[in-house]
Amino acid sequence: HVQLVESGGGSVQDGGSLSLSCAASESTYDRGYCMAWFRQASGKEREGVAAVDDDDSPMYGDSVKGRFTISKDNTKNTLFLQMNSLKPEDTAMYYCAVLFDVFCSGASTVDDWAPVDYWGQGTQVTVS
Repeated sequence: HVQLVESGGGSVQDGGSLSLSCAASESTYDRGYCMAWFRQASGKEREGVAAVDDDDSPMYGDSVKGRFTISKDNTKNTLFLQMNSLKPEDTAMYYCAVLFDVFCSGASTVDDWAPVDYWGQGTQVTVS
């Protein structure tokens, strides 16, 4: 069982930056995997934001391309999301996730980042 704990959320002004972290109970597995950030705004469905495969290949949702950067540090069992040029529409609960045997960076759309095997509890990001 993989445990994921997000941190780094908060409130920021339009145009500002935030950095999210996701501490995983482990970072190496005996199978291929993808780690991803999803978000869910109030009244909306959860959507994929950014993902990185075990070979460090990234993929981004169209709404965050050029503004967000995903990375991971396997030595620290940590996934990161650097968010720049934040907009009010980025306001949401952000969730970290692990997907086994899913090639996220090769997906046609973020909707193909499924199924998720483990979720974190989420961290709130508010942009005003």
